[in-house]
Amino acid sequence: MIDIIQNTVDGVMIGSSYALLALGFTLIFGTMRRLNLAYGPTIMAGAYLGTYAFLALDIGVLPVALLVVAGAAVAGLYVERLCFRPFGEGAAIASMISSFAVWMQIEEAASLALPHHLNAFPRLVSGQPITVGPFFFRLDHLAMLAVAAAAAALVHVVLHRTRFGLGVRTLIDHRRAAELVGVPVTHTLTLAFLLACAIGGLAGFLIAASEAQITPMFGMWATTKGLIAMMIGGLGSVPGAIMGGLALGVIEAQAQWLFGPQVRDLIAWGVLFAVLALWPGGLLGGRQVAEQQAVQRRV
Repeated sequence: MIDIIQNTVDGVMIGSSYALLALGFTLIFGTMRRLNLAYGPTIMAGAYLGTYAFLALDIGVLPVALLVVAGAAVAGLYVERLCFRPFGEGAAIASMISSFAVWMQIEEAASLALPHHLNAFPRLVSGQPITVGPFFFRLDHLAMLAVAAAAAALVHVVLHRTRFGLGVRTLIDHRRAAELVGVPVTHTLTLAFLLACAIGGLAGFLIAASEAQITPMFGMWATTKGLIAMMIGGLGSVPGAIMGGLALGVIEAQAQWLFGPQVRDLIAWGVLFAVLALWPGGLLGGRQVAEQQAVQRRV
């Protein structure tokens, strides 16, 4: 029982970063109804920018964090202008395919900038784990959980307490209705895209800083984790993204303890298949779909 509780705690801490990845995915998919396959590589671009500055200038962890978030946002703007802005509604496939091409482009550029497969990344915090009875808590995981929780709370405030957030939620509900009530659709979509990539950049920084290293495979890894977490929680659901990320972290922690790291990802994909078989919209996606259908009927 102690091992199960310890693994659950570890899974929640790691899953908090997955939740941020899923949250960024959800903002893009919810507002645009398109899948951005270059989401992970934009995060990797920011992480590689921070890594390059850390190795070349020996700067501290906070400047690296700012560079990672800013780099991910700039790379995301590049993807938005190249893969999403030129295509109108109904061109989801074209946007997805073009974002895959940009994925390859960013990955190759990162590999050329830092040709080593494994690169050092500044550690978030260092020190001995905190022990509470039979349980222990890694300092970097505690910091990851705290930063991720603060970021999620800030996003909630932005979405529910600002005019921009109202526009984003209106777009998620019904794009045509948003246009009719005067929401600046193009401007709002661009800002939502930038916000999603900045959130992803923060998640990427937390993950890389907890591992103190980064590789060119990070982009594909981030895309996969964010996509699985979003689909488990529910497509287009912000609370579902948080739930899906935390659930994925716990599933992976328990699977690794029971079956080893080689089977961990296989178990995660199996759980995703089971969730989609039982709830095609994800854990919270059914309610989201029902609400959108009600909005469609009202409009």
